[in-house]
Amino acid sequence: MDAYGDLPFPWTTLTLKAMRLARSMEHPAIFNHSMRTYLYGRFLGEHQGLRPGRDYDDELLFLGCVLHDAGLSERGDGDQRFELDGADLAAEFLAEQGLPPQKVEVVWDAVALHLCRDIALRKRPEIALVTTGAGYDIGGDGPELPPGYADRIHAVLPRLHGAAVLHDAIVGQALVKPHKAPPFTVPGELVRQVTGQTWPTWRDLVNDPGWNDYDGYTVSGSCTSPAG
Repeated sequence: MDAYGDLPFPWTTLTLKAMRLARSMEHPAIFNHSMRTYLYGRFLGEHQGLRPGRDYDDELLFLGCVLHDAGLSERGDGDQRFELDGADLAAEFLAEQGLPPQKVEVVWDAVALHLCRDIALRKRPEIALVTTGAGYDIGGDGPELPPGYADRIHAVLPRLHGAAVLHDAIVGQALVKPHKAPPFTVPGELVRQVTGQTWPTWRDLVNDPGWNDYDGYTVSGSCTSPAG
């Protein structure tokens, strides 16, 4: 792919189809972020001593990266949290392309878990590196890149206000469909910051079913005990 120069993308028939799908339905800033996610995920893997083709399936890593924000597209905007919508869209697309179910599952996990860092990092590299690559592109937290590498990437895949566009896409979906941003999730926190809404407390949540678990309950110092 001449447009991407010598950047180390794993071009196959399937990765090209996935890349074209993402590019056709996502905001350019989100598409560029997804492509950079692969480059940074691969870099972070190499920093850990992981090598594509030896320690992980490079095609699956790319598929997880390029499709990880598919849920923020109009086509991917369903009735779940955006990362789950994106995972379902990615799985449907890849199954239609004939990818074996066990490999589809890896990509589904990579997309669905990319906001759950502590969980994703316990998974196989194709899943963990999607999360770390995406996080590196947004926050830059991690080892230093080789001199000039970020400039090479940004020359081909400019940022286009990427973090701001991602924020507005997540919040925009949730303002229309509030259930896409439940309390104590990343989308929920972004909506809370924008709207100033107050999250329910733990006690509010557990009292809602009417179980009355707090009736007659007392706390003394660091110990808890039933009243009476």
